Order: sequence, then C-alpha cells, then structure tokens
Amino acid sequence: MSVEQPDRIRMADPAWRPSKKAPLLWGFSAAIGWGFLLLGQMIWAGLSGDPATWPHIAALVATLVLAPLHIIGVPLWRYHVHRWEISDEAVYTRQGWFVQERRIAPISRVQTVDTTRGPIDRLLGLSTVTVTTASSAGAVTITALDEDVADRTVRELTDIAARTRGDAT
Repeated sequence: MSVEQPDRIRMADPAWRPSKKAPLLWGFSAAIGWGFLLLGQMIWAGLSGDPATWPHIAALVATLVLAPLHIIGVPLWRYHVHRWEISDEAVYTRQGWFVQERRIAPISRVQTVDTTRGPIDRLLGLSTVTVTTASSAGAVTITALDEDVADRTVRELTDIAARTRGDAT
C-alpha cells in the first residue's frame, strides 16, 4: 500500500533586484573594514621592529587574498541573490550571501515603514526600506534601492497597509 505525497508547493522568488549600484555599496563598505585591518597590520609591523617575520607576511598574504574576494566577489554574489517584491498581501524578500534568508511579511502585520540613508548610501543615491511588523523575527529590510524606488515603495506600502484590515499584531 503506497501513500501518495501531496504536490510540493514551490514558493516563487521575489521579482525585483536591488539597484545596480548595490555591489558598489557593499564593496565599498567591505573595503572600509579591510582598510582598517590593513592599517592595523601596518601599525603592528611598525611597532614590532622586524616586519619581515612570518606572522606579518602570513597576515599580509591572507589580507591580499581574502580582501579582493570580499570586496568584489561577495557583493556580486549578494546582488545575484537579493530580491524583493511587494503585493497587496505581503512583502517578500530574499537576501544573504553565505546564509540566505527568505522573509514574507503579511501586509496585515505591517506596523511601520521606514527609510534609511547612510553616508555611503547618500553618496550612491541609495536607500534601505525597513518594514517593521508584529513579528518576533524582526523587521523586513529591502536594501540598496535607488532613492526614487525606495520612496515609491514606501508610499505604495503605506497605501496598501492603510487599505488592509487588520490590527498589525
């Protein structure tokens, strides 16, 4: 006697990518961190008196190999993975590079919609939209959107949430 398995339901990926400038944002942010690490290595080498010892050389080689991968490779992969979409029913996101996460936030659970623009974001004309919900999993973020897309998204989400019945709890 065989038991039939129900057809698997496959969740469609969200349709929209972040801005084409997103890899620049993520790469520049990574480069700042690696710059501080390299500066620390230079200070360490200068204070040690002999920068040609194997720990200094090993640290420099590791930095020169890993930094380009993190500054160039990871942002390109993140751009490949990141997606977002909004509908009358929910906000959908997929993000991450090493650990990938999918989030679906029902519109009826939306409490606030915020826009954030850090210094690098402003330089590149980008924004992050944060949708706070009544969920213990935290807010849903849509990163690296062009400013006009972010502003339109906030307006649209606010309009959809206003039309949706529910108590956002």
